[in-house]
Amino acid sequence: MSPAPATSCETIAANVAAFHRVALERPDLRQASVALCVLTRPSGDTLLITRRASSLRSHAGQWALPGGRREAGESAEDAALRELHEETGLLLARDAVLGLLDDYVTRSGYVITPVVVWGGAPAGQLAGAASEVTRVYQIPLADLDVEPELLTIPESDAPVIRLPLLDRFVHAPTAAIIYQFCRVGLHGAEQRVAHFDAPAYLWR
Repeated sequence: MSPAPATSCETIAANVAAFHRVALERPDLRQASVALCVLTRPSGDTLLITRRASSLRSHAGQWALPGGRREAGESAEDAALRELHEETGLLLARDAVLGLLDDYVTRSGYVITPVVVWGGAPAGQLAGAASEVTRVYQIPLADLDVEPELLTIPESDAPVIRLPLLDRFVHAPTAAIIYQFCRVGLHGAEQRVAHFDAPAYLWR
């Protein structure tokens, strides 16, 4: 993969706007949104990622993008901004939204809409509700803009995607969505990720 180009709000917005996203009409599935929130730092731009609380009933302790199920009548963009605020404390206006990536269907019965957001340079420490988030991380985009590891498992014919991050791995759907963001937002590539699967233990 080519090195990550210098990022800017304008570059990412232009790349996402030029991307022909796949939107899915799946009323049979629960609708959710996640925020791909880019922050500016003197050492380089970062992406907000959370570690889910260990007390949660599903996917406890795992890496995740800020996000969750949409409320009745709520748009994908508004849900992503609301969840971003609830899980990280970062409150952004609607004009912070740069665009949407492909909808992603999960094994657990959700269709997730990834919303790309420009967070700028927020002041103060970011933290979310302790019942949902153990910690909020700002991960350098250069650490995420890497080739994913693709595994095979007996339970699926699809490749299982994962990305290395600090002391563990990020799995689908988060890994697939981050990979698409890096390829589309940073490089302007036409990258699809719907065919990537998660390990069987994460299907619930």
